[in-house]
Amino acid sequence: MILLVFSPKSLILLAFYQKAKQSKVKFAQNFKFQGVNVSKAYLKSPIGILQIIASENGICEINFVDKFEKVAVKDENLKLCLDELEAYFKGELKKFNVRLDIKTTKFRAKIYDVLQKVPYGETTTYAALALAAGHKNAYRAVGSANAKNPLPIIVPCHRVLSHSGFGGYSGGEGLPTKIWLLEHEAKHK
Repeated sequence: MILLVFSPKSLILLAFYQKAKQSKVKFAQNFKFQGVNVSKAYLKSPIGILQIIASENGICEINFVDKFEKVAVKDENLKLCLDELEAYFKGELKKFNVRLDIKTTKFRAKIYDVLQKVPYGETTTYAALALAAGHKNAYRAVGSANAKNPLPIIVPCHRVLSHSGFGGYSGGEGLPTKIWLLEHEAKHK
């Protein structure tokens, strides 16, 4: 059970997000990034416009952006990612199956691996995540890894709380986005 405490400001922001329209639009654009062929697609979600970047090996990044671009999607894994994100936002998907291609350090890779094991609708703390990853005193480094998570939502860094509250969130509008995601999962658990 998650107990959420809201200030009037966060309630106003949550109301804004809840009114945002969802759209099943599958568009992508191919380009090169650091010498690798990648594709990108956009999805209008309740927490803003998401830009999804994929290589031939899997999904590399999910970014919160201001502008939606229409381009055709050819990559099957990128199409699957769009479908899965849409199902997640409808409350129909609890676990992602899309292939990932995360370029990161060994430490962060371990954190992201453990993080994907935190069940839908549940939370953990930075300290517990550090312990589960085999680095019991590295809770600040875990917080830093979460802040640099290239795949928010799929690698559910929003499920990690500080020992004294929500902690932070670097995606979208920050903490209101984290609260929206936690509330969404609690509602559809």
